[in-house]
Amino acid sequence: MVRKSKLFHIIAYTFLSLFAIINIVPLFWMVVNSFKEEQEYSRSPFSLPSHLQFSNYAGAWKVANMNTYFLNSIIITFVSLAVTVLLGSLAAYFLSRFTFKLRGTVYGLFLLGMLVPIHATLIPIFLIMQKVHLLDTRLALILPYTAFHLSLTVFILEGFMRGFPKDLEESGVMDGAGIYRIFWSILLPITRPALATVVILNFIYNWNEYLFALVLITSGSLKTLPLGLSNFAGIETASMTLQMAALTIALIPIIIFYLLLQKQLVSGMTAGAVKG
Repeated sequence: MVRKSKLFHIIAYTFLSLFAIINIVPLFWMVVNSFKEEQEYSRSPFSLPSHLQFSNYAGAWKVANMNTYFLNSIIITFVSLAVTVLLGSLAAYFLSRFTFKLRGTVYGLFLLGMLVPIHATLIPIFLIMQKVHLLDTRLALILPYTAFHLSLTVFILEGFMRGFPKDLEESGVMDGAGIYRIFWSILLPITRPALATVVILNFIYNWNEYLFALVLITSGSLKTLPLGLSNFAGIETASMTLQMAALTIALIPIIIFYLLLQKQLVSGMTAGAVKG
């Protein structure tokens, strides 16, 4: 049994190490080449830069018009993220702490939403946005992004909240707190690991989403960062170092977000999976 356990750990760590290397090496190569001169990149794309060219980042930011795309991505990402977390946490609270006749049906609908392929709804959403005159607006992205992630948000938070003892509500009621006061002041603060999980997952998807933004947004002033980078790659095809710099800039917010919330992310996903 001990030998089998050691062998399993060796195989698991080997697999995870290889998986990490496969994912990290392209990112490392991208960052390294973003600091090179164009001629140096052409000569030796897999070598380290002789001099760090920070001017590539300033050039990429200016040429790609990244200030506009960055602002649009920040607004769309954080508004949809805030609405999703707010609605999802409220729905998870009532599904996990209260018993009512249609509870199973409502929870089943949220689970069913996790099975629907998101991009299969692209054409219906386009037609709906066209009829309600929301095409080429930020709401055309905020509303679908919010709807797409409600199911996963409710699933994670409901499983986490359901494991809390009923004594929490009882002590709050004895102190004169109402339903929403118990939610905001008692349950929500101790749900931070699960909240961090849904926040980072929603942030990564909203920040990187491309297809819906491509179809629903046409104005250059409303395009998000993935659309802007796609256009920039088409315009600056010859300048690979500027493309690498632009991609690195787009990656920085995701890395910062993950580093700030990585501990809560792991603990929240584990707790939600076990308790759910």
